[in-house]
Amino acid sequence: MSDSSPLPPVRLHPEAELARDALSTPLLSRAARLARWAGPETRVDAGGGLAQEQLEAAAEVLGLTGEDAVAYASESWRVAVDAGLVEVVDEEAGTVTAGEDLALLTGGAPHDVLAVWLGALETVLADASVPDLDELMDAMDEGGDIDFSRLDWDPEAEAAFLDGVLGNLYLLTANEDGPGDGPVPLPALAASMIVPGDMDEPTNDVLEQVSDAMMRLDDQFRLLEPIGLVAYQPVDEALMADPEEEPAAPVDETDVSRYGMVRLTPLGVYGLRARLLESGFEAPAVGDLADKGADVLLDGSAGFGPRAARAETEQWLDRREPVSAARELLAAARGSDPGAPLRRLRCQQALSLVGAQAEPAVREVLDDAELGGLARVWLSELGASDVPAPSEDLVFWLTIDTLAAQLAAEGNSEELQALVEGLAQQHSGFFAAAWRVEHPATPDVLEAMGRLHPDKRIAKEARKAAFKARSQQGG
Repeated sequence: MSDSSPLPPVRLHPEAELARDALSTPLLSRAARLARWAGPETRVDAGGGLAQEQLEAAAEVLGLTGEDAVAYASESWRVAVDAGLVEVVDEEAGTVTAGEDLALLTGGAPHDVLAVWLGALETVLADASVPDLDELMDAMDEGGDIDFSRLDWDPEAEAAFLDGVLGNLYLLTANEDGPGDGPVPLPALAASMIVPGDMDEPTNDVLEQVSDAMMRLDDQFRLLEPIGLVAYQPVDEALMADPEEEPAAPVDETDVSRYGMVRLTPLGVYGLRARLLESGFEAPAVGDLADKGADVLLDGSAGFGPRAARAETEQWLDRREPVSAARELLAAARGSDPGAPLRRLRCQQALSLVGAQAEPAVREVLDDAELGGLARVWLSELGASDVPAPSEDLVFWLTIDTLAAQLAAEGNSEELQALVEGLAQQHSGFFAAAWRVEHPATPDVLEAMGRLHPDKRIAKEARKAAFKARSQQGG
């Protein structure tokens, strides 16, 4: 992902709901329980980890059993320290006390709780980039020290890989309606990081790299699920069994879910967006523009999908009186810059949400050179009476403006192609008149019509008209 282009807007759940989700995640709730359990007798080692002799007691406090109980307790304690729920008072003595942030989990605002959760998330993400225990044991020398040169492990590369995977998952599952309902197959996510975009058929070497990445991601997502970032269905253990052994039960070879399925939770969308913003990405969320001016609303929502744009506009309108909001929108829609046509389209859509209460403000701009056409269309759609008929020049100007807005919003879409074909069919001599329209976008619109129209003769007419328009404008 490039940090120079904005990501799709996401619709976040309310902070109060997200804070409740954060408090109920297994890892943060365990960390909080250990922080409340810790007392004057609790001791930590030089790294802040819970002393070995106290790990079993910690596991018991958490109600953990089994061979991994001590490891889970140790992880929970480390999260408690890193997230500020526990503070080391005396490093030499190894004594601790409750951290300042522990009180935030019960007495803080939702945003405070989420800040603590984000701190815990960073610890888990760092852990997810570390080689697993088996690899560490293999790299241990006779003296018990780890020989990192034998691990083939680059911490920065590992962290960058995981960040890239999570960025792709954000793009694949986070959208204007919230986290996508459908989980992403692990092979597809791994392939998005390994397979070059211009490769039609992956080579055996590339497929092997994808398989290795899947196994690495399987381990990482198992670690990330307890902190609430993802909902994860792990890789079927049978896939990693000895191929010569008979499976315990019949398996469906076509079931892609056996290879792992993952999706972001609503809390995960919030967390990844926060990390993306901190890294310099433009990651909009619906509601960001509600307290901004109409100019920021129209420009900022220009690249939104229809549902996100509508939701953003509704939140903006909820804070304003209808007539004054309509006047502010119309004023912001003026302009001859490249973004102006799309602003006017967004303005017209916003006015439709205001409804009949906007009529006085719309009638005020009937004689405006840039807004008069928009005003007539809007009033006609409203069913208003006494709407003055537009001049022929205004009709052509509005046509170019509308096509320019659609081109900016959708690119060379099928809908735009159908609109272009309809215009050329309904108005003979359209291009002979259109090139004379004094609109900054006239040459670009006519060139687009030349690209989009399937009839070679008409496409040629459009290109000729575009050339004339550009010459007239001195381009």
